This record gives sequence, structure tokens and C-alpha cells, in this order.
Amino acid sequence: MSGDTRRIWHKALETDELAEGRVKSVSVGTHTLCLTRFEGRYAALDNKCPHQGGPLGEGSIENGFLRCPWHGWDYHPTTGQSPEGFGDGVATFDVEEREDGVYVAIEEAVGHTATVSDVMAETLVNWGIRNVFGMVGHSNLGLADALRRQEEAGRLRYFGIRHEGAASFACSAYGKLTGRPAACLSIAGPGATNLLTGLWDANVDRAPVLALTGQVDTQVLGPGAFQEVDLGAAFGKVARWTQPVLHDSRHAELVNLACKSAILERGVSHLIFPDEVQNLAAPAGAEAGGPRGRVADRAIAPPSHAVDAALALLSGARRPVIIVGHGARFDMPAVMALAEHLRSPVITTFKAKGLVADDHPLGCGVLGRSGTPIASWFMNESDALLVLGASFSNHTGITPKKPTIQVDFDAMTLGKFHAVDVPVWGEIGRTVEILRERLPVNGDAGDPRAEIAERWKIWRAEKSRRAGDDRGRGVDSASIFAALSRRVPEDAILPVDVGNNTYSFGRYFECRRQAVLMSGYLGSIGFALPAALGAWAATQEDDPAFRGRKVISISGDGGFGQYMAELLTAVKYGMDITHVLLNNDELGKITKEQRAGDWEVWQTSLHNPSFAEYAKLAGAKGLRVDEGSQLDDALAEAIDHGGPSLVEIRSDPELI
Repeated sequence: MSGDTRRIWHKALETDELAEGRVKSVSVGTHTLCLTRFEGRYAALDNKCPHQGGPLGEGSIENGFLRCPWHGWDYHPTTGQSPEGFGDGVATFDVEEREDGVYVAIEEAVGHTATVSDVMAETLVNWGIRNVFGMVGHSNLGLADALRRQEEAGRLRYFGIRHEGAASFACSAYGKLTGRPAACLSIAGPGATNLLTGLWDANVDRAPVLALTGQVDTQVLGPGAFQEVDLGAAFGKVARWTQPVLHDSRHAELVNLACKSAILERGVSHLIFPDEVQNLAAPAGAEAGGPRGRVADRAIAPPSHAVDAALALLSGARRPVIIVGHGARFDMPAVMALAEHLRSPVITTFKAKGLVADDHPLGCGVLGRSGTPIASWFMNESDALLVLGASFSNHTGITPKKPTIQVDFDAMTLGKFHAVDVPVWGEIGRTVEILRERLPVNGDAGDPRAEIAERWKIWRAEKSRRAGDDRGRGVDSASIFAALSRRVPEDAILPVDVGNNTYSFGRYFECRRQAVLMSGYLGSIGFALPAALGAWAATQEDDPAFRGRKVISISGDGGFGQYMAELLTAVKYGMDITHVLLNNDELGKITKEQRAGDWEVWQTSLHNPSFAEYAKLAGAKGLRVDEGSQLDDALAEAIDHGGPSLVEIRSDPELI
């Protein structure tokens, strides 16, 4: 990299563009200058006041002096000098008046001198960080410029969002879907704190994410500078690893540790970038880091005594059932091979919906509050449960009354809510492979496929009856999700929100090969649309598991209203996302809870625009559905659109 410069003349003004006695900020190359015209002479000054950085081009000439608009300090309009008796001033640049305008000479760097941020950004991409979501601002400009260089080199993509919370949700969804981290970028203070909800979502659902936050200059940390927040404290429990970037840090090594922690701990890593550190020249010989030799194979087998105990319990069971949680999402081929071997029904928690196809002969749907009677039937009729990657929280619906084997990669999750018969600490894929190798085919239990098919037949008949309900107040949920089951591509990625719309999705939508993303343990409203941004980014990569898949997000009107501006982000980047919005003009789940608790229904109504018209104003396709007969055509048109689209469905808040 070079520190040499060359002198280049740039046209800064048209002839007579600037009147006598006026000033103007002008961008010239990568510089911003203050152009003045005083006593018939043009001049070019550095636009930044040396005291507080005020933009001199927004000032004015008073009594023969150029006055800074921020704190009133004076400079001569052509020489840049302060009044007599003061030694400070601002730099000036050579100016020439030519026939076609006013030109300014700038000394511009030849090549680029690598900065600390360059080394760190290169290390990020070496670790596989391919997507950054965020907002560029005044306390992250040095880092942003390094990310820009990586993007121009084709090594990553940057998505400028409208709210930092959407950036962290997008990263959380990307991590849940792929198992790989994306990064979210913010400024200091409010930008950083806006990230926290999405980062908590990633933390509790064990999704790898990198948070990159700006910070005020280190020299003013402590007394309470503008936008100063103690970010280490603010991120203390949400980040599994957090460190400030200092002048003499081993900068590449900080990124190595951040990436390693996010991947291995399956959570949030956080780097804090003070403003002035970002622009420091990289030390001589500084090299970017990377993952080589830093991450071991994680397919660790469980202890033999735990395997023996699990084998003993399963061998004696006549009606074993496998329950799959979100933690098993990357191990499903091995899980289903074991299920086939045991002839075991497979049910999922709501967070794991879609990991087992509902049309699989052993698939029994979702357990719990958003589930099907099929799943609860087979759990209740079982004599042993093999629980893979699920936590037993109160929303899962997993009974503690059955003999249970629990397998998880996280030792703290084992027996977290109550004691289990056989806790097994190990990677799920490796563990189920060992069980399959050592278990005989379960001949005593018979084949449950016919019983499963009969239970599905009963439930589908009930869904069909519910789809016939009509109170004249909107479309019923059974009809909505029946249409979605027909129209959604079988390999689509489906980010969903929270609320009654999501309960109905869990209950009525029948998954085939679709991938479902949700705010699981945090249960945050507004997740769906930002998550769709992160999911779409994964579909643009070379990974054949996600390449080219359609993204269809689903929410209620309350959830969409939280981040509805991100539809503009989808339009800006041409994202092929369809958002399905169930609009009932209220926070329906809260209304239901108020009634169930014998409270008055209070402050759950919503004042909404026409969301279909809003989508059109944003530059997306907008469609509205008022009757069930319109569902299939509207969904098909939106899904086939090839760009951002929104289907607003007037839904009945009672028919869920």
C-alpha cells in the first residue's frame, strides 16, 4: 500500500454559481471543501472547523470573517486564518478560475494505506462473513470504508437497513437458517442499543451473529460524551464475547476470537470500535487472520455410559417416539434414518416445525400450543421419548411423565427444567448415528404408519370443516393457511412472526421441505420481515442448500407495523420476498388473553393504512384479499412476481 500523493485539479463550481459574500460546501473527489467568494475572489478552505468539526460551508460571512455555524469562531474567508492574535486556522487549497468554472487542486493519495479496519474486515471475510446488515453513521465511518473495499472486491455484500433492530434480526435469521454468522453494523449510542432485541433473539435461539458497533473517541470516554454508552455493559449478557478495539490491540486476533466464539458458542460476539482507532494505519507487516487451525471437528461422540443407558431404555420400548427440537435442525438426515430404523413416529416442537415433512409417513406435526392433535396423541401413547435438541420449556408441550432420553450439544440444557431419565451430552448427529448402529430394528412395536395416516385423516377433516366458517368479518385462518399450503413452493423459506397468526400457522400450515424461521424463546413481535432480509441473503450465495429458494414471510398487522419500513430495503436491493400480512386491525393474541383473564379488552386495537397501497408506494407489488375465494390467485401472483411483494389479507380475529 502506498502513502504517496498526486496533485489533481477538480471542477468545484460553475461560473458565477457562487455569489459575492456567500459560502458553500462542495464535495470534490473524496474531500468536502468550503468554497467562498469574498471581495471578488474565490477560495477553497477545509470544510471542517478544527475545534468541533463544524461544517464551515454552512456558515456565513459576517464583518469580513467566515463564522463557524457550530460555535461562532471566525476565519478569514480566503486565507483561512483566525483574527489577529490567534494562531489557529484552517487549511486552504489552490483555486483557478477558468472559462468553464472554478477548479480546486487536491493532493490525493496514490493507492491506499491499509488501516486497522482493513485488517479486521479482511479477517471477517476470511472467516466466511459474507453479509453485513447495518446503518453507516458518524462513529463507524472508518470501519464502513473498510467494509466498502471488501464489497467492491466482491468478498461480501452490505445491506443498508432502515432500523438497526432489523439488522440484528436479519443476522439472527441468517444464523438460524445457515449455522453461519452474518454481521450487523451500527454507530455508538442509540444505534448500538437498537441492535439489542435482535441480538437477544440470536442469543436465546443459539444463532451465531457478529455485532460491530462504533464508539466515541477513547479520549472522551467516561465523562458522558455525546452518544456515549458503556457498550461493554450494555451488551454484557447478550454477547457471549465482547471486546473493545484499542490502539495497540492485536487486531486480526480480536476478529479471530470473535468469529470463533460466535461459531462455537452459537451466539453473539461483539466488537467495539472507537472512532479514532478505526482509521489508524495498520502496523507494518500486519496480516489478516482466518479460521485455519482455529476450529476443531465438532462431531463429538457422547460418553459411552450415557449411550449404554439410552440403548437400554430404547431397546425395552414398544412405542418409542422421537421429539425433534430446533437444536437438531442440521442433523435431520441422521435423525430420520434412526426413525426409519426404529419405526418411530417423529414429532417436533414449534421452533422445529418443518424439520420433518408433514407428508412423511412417520411425521406427526407440531407439539404444544401451536400444534396438532396428531403430535399430542402419539406422545401420550408412547412408552419412551427420545428428545433431540429441545429444551422442555413450557411452550414445547413435552410431557415430563414419560421415560425420557434427552440429547443436546449444550450440557446446561440437559435436565434444565426437570430431571430426565437419561441425559446425553453430545452432538446430535453423531449421537443418533451411534444409536442407529447399535439398536436392532424395532420389530416388537409394529409399523405405526397406518395409525399416523389415520390420525392425519381425522385432523384434515377437522381443518376442512373449520375452513367453511365465515362470520362475514374476514377470512378464517384455516382457509388462509390451506391456501398457503397449496401455493407456497415446497422448498420455500418461511420467516414467521408471533401472535395468533403464528399459532394458526403452526396448527394449519402443512410443511413439506420448507424451512421455518421464528423468534423462538424471545418471541419478539416484528421478527418476520427483517428475518426475510437475512434469509434472502442466504439464497444469493453458492450454498446449494439455499441457492434460489423463495422467501415468504408471514405476520399480523401488529408485527408488520414494527418494521414496515424494511419493505423499502427489500425494494432497494431487489429482494425476491413475498410478505403475507393477516390484517385484523388489532393485537389479536393480546385481546384473546385479556378476555381469557377476565380483563376488559383495552388498547389492543390498531389504526392501519391500506398495507397493499403502502407496498405499491414503496415500489413493491401490493395485493389485497377480502374473501377466501381470492386467496389462491393473489398468493400465486405475489409469489410469481420475482421481486418484493405483499399480500394483505383481511382476517377474522376470532376464527383462528
